[in-house]
Amino acid sequence: MSSERARLTALYGGLLVLAGALLVGLVYLLVSEGLYASVLTAVAPAVPSGATDVAIRSGMAAPALPSSDWAQTTIMQPGQYAVARKVSTAAGDAALSQLLTVSGVSLAVYSALSVALAWWMAGRVLRPVGVITARARRLSGSNLHERLALKAPPGELKELADTFDGMLDRIEELVAARQRFAANAAHELRTPLAVQRAAAEIGLADDPSPEKVAWIRDKLIDTATDSEQLIEGLLLLAVSDEGLRRRERVGLDATAATVTEVLEPEAKNRSIAVETEARPVSVEGDPVLLDHLVRNLVANALRHNHPGGTVRVRVGPGGLEVANTGPVVDPATVPLLFEPFRRAQARRHAPGEGAGLGLSIVASIARAHGGGASATANPGGGLTVRVVLPTCP
Repeated sequence: MSSERARLTALYGGLLVLAGALLVGLVYLLVSEGLYASVLTAVAPAVPSGATDVAIRSGMAAPALPSSDWAQTTIMQPGQYAVARKVSTAAGDAALSQLLTVSGVSLAVYSALSVALAWWMAGRVLRPVGVITARARRLSGSNLHERLALKAPPGELKELADTFDGMLDRIEELVAARQRFAANAAHELRTPLAVQRAAAEIGLADDPSPEKVAWIRDKLIDTATDSEQLIEGLLLLAVSDEGLRRRERVGLDATAATVTEVLEPEAKNRSIAVETEARPVSVEGDPVLLDHLVRNLVANALRHNHPGGTVRVRVGPGGLEVANTGPVVDPATVPLLFEPFRRAQARRHAPGEGAGLGLSIVASIARAHGGGASATANPGGGLTVRVVLPTCP
């Protein structure tokens, strides 16, 4: 910041010194322009007529009388005018010399004060920048909660400090979300491994019968399947967070129809009716990710439902909407459901329960396509999820 302060000081000080020098030069020019005539006008009446002889004896030639109004209205002898002219010239030179000396000294003092004032002013202007720099250097994971809270009049630097505070808010939220994600992912991955270890170590200790072996084998296979689904979900979330690798025109209505057709057997097994209302809508994006988006929404709507319930899938110019019946969801917890491993109800480790990544993957894919996802709790139970995506003309 010291170099910036020096540059600002040089700029401000240089401008002030230049303005002072121009002012001194202008004053000197204007004063010298009419000084001799003014002095001559003031001195001439005071010159005695006897001074003519002195001028003649000194060998001075008597110049012609001036043709000005003053000369025409003033009775002067040629020698008397010559003396007045000589005296006024000497007085004017002395006055200009004194003016130049005083102006030079004043300009030097003014320049020193200007540089000092410019240095102080530059420090005042750059003080918020120094505060921001010092705070940025001290930032770490342990003090992300600190803010600048700069107290200053509205302006560019105040706006910069407020923007910096807003950036810290977003960074703190991101770091906290990443920490929760790492902790939840570790917990989710540790649970199936613990189940597998317990089944292998304890399950066959007392009863190594074929039936027991078959049960443990099925248990290990189910646990491995859950682990694979969790890892696939994490990989899909990472891929969608990176953005789109390819883009092509995708019919969102056709994707929704394909997904509902694939999930129809699961809906029948759960005794859930699936209602589809689709209008032709095309979006520019990755067909694989969009398929996962629709699949996750419909699968979640089926999984978090009750027998005899319904799932409504609507596709239109506004995007995609999936609503279902099911348990009552607290509206305060709805925004949290888009975070990884967040569930509306506590995990029971039941078959087909899922890893809690469905809505977070939906939100990530929507962001990658330039859209967004939101949800509202239905009054009678269940959830309505809306995904808004930019559509193709």
